[in-house]
Amino acid sequence: MLAPATSLFDQTLLLDRAERLVKAALSAGADAADAVAVRSLSLSVEVRDGAVEESESAESDDLGLRVLVGSRQAIVSSNDLSGDPAGLAERALAMARVAPEDKFAGLADERELAREFPDLDLIDRRLPGVAELEKLARRAEETALAVKGVTK
Repeated sequence: MLAPATSLFDQTLLLDRAERLVKAALSAGADAADAVAVRSLSLSVEVRDGAVEESESAESDDLGLRVLVGSRQAIVSSNDLSGDPAGLAERALAMARVAPEDKFAGLADERELAREFPDLDLIDRRLPGVAELEKLARRAEETALAVKGVTK
């Protein structure tokens, strides 16, 4: 489960965990490694006949680790942030060592990596609550049913 709403946008723990995974993979013998960290939050309300039919909430933090051994690679993922990074790195390395060679596998050249990242304003930090979503869902159903020919 994720931390309280005030820290939903704080990705410090995820970034730290991703860095630890890469370091563990390199220490265990990977020639190269990279990681991805994803926080997911979903809240939905479904309305039918003006009444709430279903309400659902889901939260997760997920990590992915890619390791390269020569031209062999493997990718593993986990949603266990408390687990041992060395264990996940070892599993990825074991998989990479038996994977087929791929002449196209590898990390991007250091010179090709972005160094500056513009603020694209992609995150809406205002999270709607269940009551607001319910109101919007009821309005959407009413609007749709007001259209001639639209039925359930």
